[in-house]
Amino acid sequence: MATFVLAGKTDCPHYAKAELLADQLQQCLPNFRVHKICVLPDQWKEWLEDTCSRNRWKHQHSPLVWRELVYQGGRGILLGGFSDFLEHCQEYYHITSDMPSEMMLSVAAENHDTKMSLIVEEQHRASLIKPLHIWICSALSPTCHFLIPNLLSAEVFPHVTAVSLHLVDLEAAEEELQELKLDTEDLALPLLHQVTTHTDLEEAFKEADVILLLNEPEEGEVESKEENKFKVLERYREYGRLIDTRANKDVKVIVSGDSFINLRCSLLLENAHSIDSSSFLSIATRLENEARAVVAQKLKVRTADVIVWGNISGSFYVDLQRAKVFNYTGAIRGPAFFSQPVLKMVHERKWAETDLQDLVCRQRAAVASKTCRAAAMTDANGILSVLKAWSGSCGVDEVFSLGVLCPGYYNLPEGIVLSVPATFTGGKWSVLFDVAVGDELKERLQVFASELQQEKEAGAEKELLG
Repeated sequence: MATFVLAGKTDCPHYAKAELLADQLQQCLPNFRVHKICVLPDQWKEWLEDTCSRNRWKHQHSPLVWRELVYQGGRGILLGGFSDFLEHCQEYYHITSDMPSEMMLSVAAENHDTKMSLIVEEQHRASLIKPLHIWICSALSPTCHFLIPNLLSAEVFPHVTAVSLHLVDLEAAEEELQELKLDTEDLALPLLHQVTTHTDLEEAFKEADVILLLNEPEEGEVESKEENKFKVLERYREYGRLIDTRANKDVKVIVSGDSFINLRCSLLLENAHSIDSSSFLSIATRLENEARAVVAQKLKVRTADVIVWGNISGSFYVDLQRAKVFNYTGAIRGPAFFSQPVLKMVHERKWAETDLQDLVCRQRAAVASKTCRAAAMTDANGILSVLKAWSGSCGVDEVFSLGVLCPGYYNLPEGIVLSVPATFTGGKWSVLFDVAVGDELKERLQVFASELQQEKEAGAEKELLG
């Protein structure tokens, strides 16, 4: 089978003549195929240079004709321009063209008008697509690789028809982000509209509907950790200012990771003055899962509804007052959905108040000291769970531990982001007050708030000194 590619300027008479000659051959010869490429006049020079450079050809005018090696692979064989194509057709197929000049000009004008109509039609079609804009910061973190395949789905965004994914990583090389972009496009996800990459903040958060701020990379040298901390905090102040001016006013912002989670979320809130505080939250999913794992190991059963209070990446308290166990082997048994309170199954109060807290801390340290893969999977799963709930896909009784602004809650100071139990209803979260908060827990919350306040003040002092 002979397959030819015919490319030229939309207003080129010789391209029009070659096009009609190719159509004539295609009608007469069953094994003759032609592929046409129409290029606008102002784009022709750049397109021609790029094509010739890629194929190591030399050609200067319109049209450009080459033969594809369908069965052999490799780059095509260059024929040349119109005269070369005409000579080839005469020699091999005994067919020529006697199109008059007036007709050549007429067909060229028709080609140009058709191309412009197609462009207008495509622009109109694109304008009808209103994609959801999702921005992911620290896009080269392992969490992002687990997140993307499951993020763009109707399960997470049930009422969305298209998603524009924007990948940001200020520490990465452009080539690395391009690789991630290609990997994402290769997934052929139904909701994916486009992928963009960014190694600076020039375009960051424009028209953002969802912003996911993953774990910030930390420096390896001990002496630079403090400097790295303030670098991250200053970056989040800038993030907040950009979100304030560029993102949609109903944007949803999630902060995750294992370093300064509450503080990072607090800095976003302080600098995004025009965005409602309910748009910002940090997640304690990793701590919840680690606590569930410890309880499950203790009781040899599956657990649910563990609450994490406090500073997610600092001092915290694991609360089991709403925690349940399933399939517990005891005097009372029931079907798979039957649950019993954990505190009734754990008869040692000291274990729940002290040992559990220590075991969760050790679990966190063990995960941090090993490969980040498990932590990345947990983070990605937590982000997806919260996004589903925020989109209205969760039960009314499902409880999440979320780092949110707590104005006046439990006599806490203003401007503090603290992890508290929350539920989602109708796509909006609210703090769960149907929990017992005794004097001991209130004292703990004040300690956690004081720790976070000191973190904020230390960051502000460093900024003033800098």
